Amino acid sequence: MTDFFNGIPTLRFEGVETENEFAFRHYDPDARILGKRMEDHLRFAICYWHNFAWPGSDPFGGQTFQRPWFGDTMEHARLKADVAFEMFQKLGVPFFCFHDADIRPEGDSFAQNTARLREMTDYLQARIEETGLRLLWGTANLFSHRRYMAGAATNPDPDVFAFAAATVKTCMDATHQLGGENYVLWGGREGYETLLNTNLRRERAQAGRFLQMAVDYKHKIGFAGTILIEPKPQEPTKHQYDYDVATVYGFLKDFGLEGEVRVNIEQGHAILAGHSFEHELALAASLGILGSIDMNRNDYQSGWDTDQFPNAVPEVALAYYEILRAGGFTTGGTNFDAKLRRQSLDPADLILAHAGAMDICARGLKAAAAMLEDGGLETARAARYAGWETPAAQSMLRSDLDTIAERVIAEEINPEPVSGGQERLENLVNRFV
Repeated sequence: MTDFFNGIPTLRFEGVETENEFAFRHYDPDARILGKRMEDHLRFAICYWHNFAWPGSDPFGGQTFQRPWFGDTMEHARLKADVAFEMFQKLGVPFFCFHDADIRPEGDSFAQNTARLREMTDYLQARIEETGLRLLWGTANLFSHRRYMAGAATNPDPDVFAFAAATVKTCMDATHQLGGENYVLWGGREGYETLLNTNLRRERAQAGRFLQMAVDYKHKIGFAGTILIEPKPQEPTKHQYDYDVATVYGFLKDFGLEGEVRVNIEQGHAILAGHSFEHELALAASLGILGSIDMNRNDYQSGWDTDQFPNAVPEVALAYYEILRAGGFTTGGTNFDAKLRRQSLDPADLILAHAGAMDICARGLKAAAAMLEDGGLETARAARYAGWETPAAQSMLRSDLDTIAERVIAEEINPEPVSGGQERLENLVNRFV
């Protein structure tokens, strides 16, 4: 144990009447929702990067956090891991996530990076065996170091491609060793800033081949987890190749990977792409590539990814409704890709931010399950498309334009619009949230 969280208790479920801020009001891991434990529905994970690696900087100012594990030695890395696992246990989450650069200090060569990563992987494995915690997913940071300023897989320099590919190999090895249930590729710099120096066809082909190599390596080492891509439309790169779910699906189809790779969808990224979170989830489910989620929110008055903790039950409920409609998570889960505000300096802030977010998600899940059990939305949806269930409508889809035109003339078809009833359905949702 460390002394960073001194005086902060392990959080328990106490119910909606509690006034204890270090307790859950809605998150009861053992509560049964649609026949399954709440913990097994939500599969909460805490991320390493925002909580233990981020210094509290923003585009206009530097570090505001002072943490005892900030430093570039292996001793700092081990302390960071000890504090992280203490936090995971105090919150009672089953999973965590990390980038390689979160858990080991940057070395002066690939060999040193790899040695440090392997040492920290062994250290984390010991902590996993002690605590029973699990790794939801691992990933490689292929965007922060200056070598990646023009991308990793899409870089014009083949040596950068090679360095990135070798790094992904080591990170997949670490994820496999730790029993990770997924491996994520987030192309933070996989895009371009100006067409004046960009070959779009070449860069896209490089990205596709890079992903094929990652999938091949997964099978070579017997990694049973899911490979995930995390879409993001912009920031830091102006034009990202993994803009949204639809773009990623087209990319996967082009390279024959739609049966191998799924998506990790972040609420904030969906908003930046001009979509809603539930839209991206529903589309991924309909395409068969829904994998996992990063739960957070953006400041709707800002034009960038602010990674705030979720606090709106209606938004969260609609997201979990789509997840439940799709059958729930398999290897995926709910990772809080969220960070404190720069002025939230205290250790207690780290705990309370996650506790509040977990309660919001639990309330959203309960509302989503109640809506699904009620069946009103699905009944209305089925009624709206009922005409397509008739033999005549199904036959029309196998027909041709000439035949359809002849039928319209013969039957004097002249349809009148039918109300979509949006407001009625919104009122129905509001009964639950």
